[in-house]
Amino acid sequence: MHPQFLSNTYLVGDGEGGPAFFIDAGGPVAPLIDAAERLALEPSHVLLTHHHFDHVCELGQLRERWPGVTALIDARERELWQGAGADGDQPLETIEPGQALRFGALEVRALPTPGHTAGMLSFLVGAGEAGGEDAGVFTGDTLFKNSVGGVRAPGHTTYADLRDSIMETLMPLAPETVIYPGHADATTVAQEWEGNAFIRVWRGLDGEGDEPCTALGEPATLVLLGHDYDGGTKAWVRWPDGSDDIVPGSRVERGS
Repeated sequence: MHPQFLSNTYLVGDGEGGPAFFIDAGGPVAPLIDAAERLALEPSHVLLTHHHFDHVCELGQLRERWPGVTALIDARERELWQGAGADGDQPLETIEPGQALRFGALEVRALPTPGHTAGMLSFLVGAGEAGGEDAGVFTGDTLFKNSVGGVRAPGHTTYADLRDSIMETLMPLAPETVIYPGHADATTVAQEWEGNAFIRVWRGLDGEGDEPCTALGEPATLVLLGHDYDGGTKAWVRWPDGSDDIVPGSRVERGS
């Protein structure tokens, strides 16, 4: 975990000496390089959930150690990466939503989970077929422990996309599936299904709020003020035209 960004980089391997890959490259990678060497791993890929700096900024260090490593990202994210003035020495190849890769006994499937960004991918990893027993899903900035991603970051799409990514793609996974988010601590599908405040409202278990507020400097209704991964808050707001947004709680002033 990066101490400033609280962003995670993951090294995944099929046992000692087996095939291996990274997911994202935003956290300090030196300890993961040491771990790969200790476990005799030769990572062949870096799978990127999306293009934001705090998820890709140490890709160059991984490529310096393993010059042949292939970095994969959704095509829309590659366009955003290039548009942001990314280093031309760090070319990215693309992976299609739904595409599966195999690393020894591990299958990795790219799940489309737009919202925070248009081409956000979550990576479902399991032995045999992804999604089976002992599976894990790496959710980037779509779903966190007790929180959800925002839809005001560069390259974002909509609140509806984010909600559907969580409720239609991630929550139907097996309850014991471990969720490895792009920031802070791991959780499980079962834990988020029962305890995540946003998901509880989407399930109809808890009611929506109707408190007047000012969000991003504009009048709005505060539907829910929930936890965020960094100890702050994340706000679900509704605009006067009836559309919804997920924004940082720090950008919301309560009261009319």
